Amino acid sequence: QVQLVESGGGLVQAGGSLRLSCAASGRTFSSYIMGWFRQAPGLEREFVGVISSSGVYTYYTDSVKGRLTISRDNAKNTVYLQMNSLKPEDTAVYHCAARFSYGISDSYDYTRTMSYKYWGQGTQVTVSS
Repeated sequence: QVQLVESGGGLVQAGGSLRLSCAASGRTFSSYIMGWFRQAPGLEREFVGVISSSGVYTYYTDSVKGRLTISRDNAKNTVYLQMNSLKPEDTAVYHCAARFSYGISDSYDYTRTMSYKYWGQGTQVTVSS
């Protein structure tokens, strides 16, 4: 069982920055692939980015490339989402999610919510124009 708790959301002006954190419980955090998703009012939850269990690999949706960066500190059981050059369209509730890593043979679509077993409650990010 993994419990995830996000923090760091808030209200920021366009062009500003925020850093979200996702703290995980448990002793096997380094065995989990961590994803970030977001959900705006009236829309489906969408993929933002993902980081491998080791932290070596990251992938992002096109709309955030170059502005948002995912990192992790396995010693602190925490994954981060650094958000720069924020735009009003980034306004959403941001959720982190965890999937156990089965290694290189694991076949799954990391952009899909159903690929992740554990979810945090989310943190609100509001970007004003």
